[in-house]
Amino acid sequence: QVQLVESGGGLVQPGGSLRLSCAASGFAFSRRPMYWYHQAPGKERDLVASITANGGSTNYADSVKGRFTIARDNAKNTVALQMNNLNPEDTAVYYCNAKETTPWGTTDYWGQGTQVTVSS
Repeated sequence: QVQLVESGGGLVQPGGSLRLSCAASGFAFSRRPMYWYHQAPGKERDLVASITANGGSTNYADSVKGRFTIARDNAKNTVALQMNNLNPEDTAVYYCNAKETTPWGTTDYWGQGTQVTVSS
């Protein structure tokens, strides 16, 4: 079955950096776009970044453009999110996501999430 396991979260001061990683298994990783979402307390889960299956194209939420970078290693079935110049508004649980689309709809697969806290 699909498994997504995030790691790399933690507590960091404003202006600091963190690198999140997601290890994927149970599906054809190299054929699927991958996504990072975040969810702050009391808020909806929002898309942060996405990357195409071959890694050739990426997209970012406006709030993280120029600070976050998504990258993948299809040989290792991993996707990473490099987060620089973090600010308190980035505090959230970060989730790795894969999607399976069929004629009957789209299924979202999620990891367990990793907490990122930006605070002095």
